[in-house]
Amino acid sequence: MASTFLDAPEVRETPDQGMRFGHPRGLSTLFFTEVWERFSYYGMRALLVLFMTAAASGANAGLGMDVKTSTAIYGLYTSLVYLLALPGGWVADKLWGQQRTVFIGGCIIATGHFTLAAPLIGLPVLPTFFAGLFFIIVGTGLLKPNVSSIVGQLYDVRARVIGVSDPEGAAAKDLGARRDAGFSIFYMGINMGAIMGPFLCGTVGEKVNYHWGFSIAGFGMLIGLIQYRMGSKYLGEAGLHTDSDDTAAKAVLSRQFFSVTATVLATLALVTWLGVSGIITLAVTDVALYLGYGIVAIAAAYFLYILLRGGYGTEDKRRILVIVWLFVLAAIFWSGFEQAGSSMNLFANELTDRNVFGWEMPTSWLQNVNPIFIILLAPVFGYTWTWLAHRNRNPSIPMKFAMGLLGLSVGFFVLAWGAAGASGKGSVAITWLVVTYFLHTAGELCLSPVGLSSITKLAPRDRISQMMGLWFVAAALGNLFAGLTAGTLENKSAGAVFSSVAIYVGVAGLVAIAGAPFVKRVMGKIE
Repeated sequence: MASTFLDAPEVRETPDQGMRFGHPRGLSTLFFTEVWERFSYYGMRALLVLFMTAAASGANAGLGMDVKTSTAIYGLYTSLVYLLALPGGWVADKLWGQQRTVFIGGCIIATGHFTLAAPLIGLPVLPTFFAGLFFIIVGTGLLKPNVSSIVGQLYDVRARVIGVSDPEGAAAKDLGARRDAGFSIFYMGINMGAIMGPFLCGTVGEKVNYHWGFSIAGFGMLIGLIQYRMGSKYLGEAGLHTDSDDTAAKAVLSRQFFSVTATVLATLALVTWLGVSGIITLAVTDVALYLGYGIVAIAAAYFLYILLRGGYGTEDKRRILVIVWLFVLAAIFWSGFEQAGSSMNLFANELTDRNVFGWEMPTSWLQNVNPIFIILLAPVFGYTWTWLAHRNRNPSIPMKFAMGLLGLSVGFFVLAWGAAGASGKGSVAITWLVVTYFLHTAGELCLSPVGLSSITKLAPRDRISQMMGLWFVAAALGNLFAGLTAGTLENKSAGAVFSSVAIYVGVAGLVAIAGAPFVKRVMGKIE
């Protein structure tokens, strides 16, 4: 029977869809899906804090919020985007499968961006703002962990087809290295979208109208959805739901789950809106702080549950403990790295000279520096990992995490040095931010694509998407505290804020180096 528009795409070819340039053909489908999803996400993100802090009146009005409130909302939004990845992974594993979940998530994301743009047709600004954030949070939670999971499953399918049985054999090591390289290529696609989004959405949003910028983000997501449907035939079995549970029972479970999720998120959005509107007395920073405590509690409870009640053997439990360690390091990394959209964005807007031959560059364009470096460096890192693996000199996963943290720390020390001389608008050369983004990018490439790949290797087969969701929960925690840290710019100098971030991230990097040999032994045969 032919599939409906929302059904998982049919498998029209063999389970293994063939290789192209040493990687499964389905990688290109997922690559371009992420290009357009990240186009919409980063295009909107580049405008978010600027829109909230812009004056509430004028030709291109914003919301007129103070820095502390706007960065707290930014932290809440970006953290919830990633926090919803955990239930998004559960939905894929238990109800829909990854392929279908990705498509539905993309539809909800597009709805969110167009809702943000709704004031263009006369709808009120504040309600549509929070409603739009709500839709993007839910949609990204469904899409983000599952598109990454499908990437890993493409290589699992390949391993079955070529008959890889010895995890320490040459074929397994080669496929493992190709998986790492594949995730680096996938990560490069993410950053292609991250470049285009701020250029188009940011320019239109800052120079014409913020809401037109949000609408362009929505059209980008629609392009991604069309591309995904057209290329889904190359995904084969990867990401298809194979559970044979009763359909009616799953439908009931699905309705119950989304009713609860929607109620919780809508309540949080409503309370935040009431607080920002002054209808009730509420400090948004307190909401963000308590959410942080909640995220830690949820992650700890989940890890304890699967360790104690998951029914796994010793080897799987050891691998789950490694994921816990990587989770902590990743949360610390993202709490520093995600200053890019908040404190570093405000620093670029208020304390950086952006004049080029008499023309002032839009602030949002500086959000492109990191993804441009990703595009340039990702192939180099991907090739380097493969080259080192063939010579048995590839750094271990935990050592790569340590390298990422130290790169981030050095970047913040550089920015703190430059910020120390800031005394007014336009007092800091743009070079300081460029050098910082270069160092942050090197750290990111050591940690993020390697982390994505490692989760697909370490997670129990029946919980891949849930564990991928937990990886993004680490990003949620980091994003939340990044927003709270950025809020201290109202009371501290930029140099002091960046120095404090550099110190705690650097200490975490040194601890990661010390623990890397032990973690490597616990990982066993995982490469």
